[in-house]
Amino acid sequence: MSTAVDDDLWSAIGDPTRRRMLDLLLTDGDGTATGLSERLPVTRQAVAKHLAVLDRVGLVHATPAGREKRYRVDEAQLARAIAQLSAVGAAWDARLRRIKRIAEAIQRAGDHRGQQS
Repeated sequence: MSTAVDDDLWSAIGDPTRRRMLDLLLTDGDGTATGLSERLPVTRQAVAKHLAVLDRVGLVHATPAGREKRYRVDEAQLARAIAQLSAVGAAWDARLRRIKRIAEAIQRAGDHRGQQS
């Protein structure tokens, strides 16, 4: 499983409406644009556009169901997104630990100079 950051994937997840849609789909197991639009403060057309973005990056897959499509979250792609987030978080944690060590070293050097005066 690759943990390289996929900008398209994160752009898709970055939208709060799409994150809410993913939450609803995960909770319900699947859903349609009409069903999701009844639970969100956006039109059915807007929901369909959001679903198209999620489908394009592989986070959801559509199955024809009469005149509509039923959307289901792709758990493997979601796991990939979670792995990316974990990797980015770990990298930032390491950076912040380095910054903290540098700041502490600067503080100690300043304290040491102040004691010599």
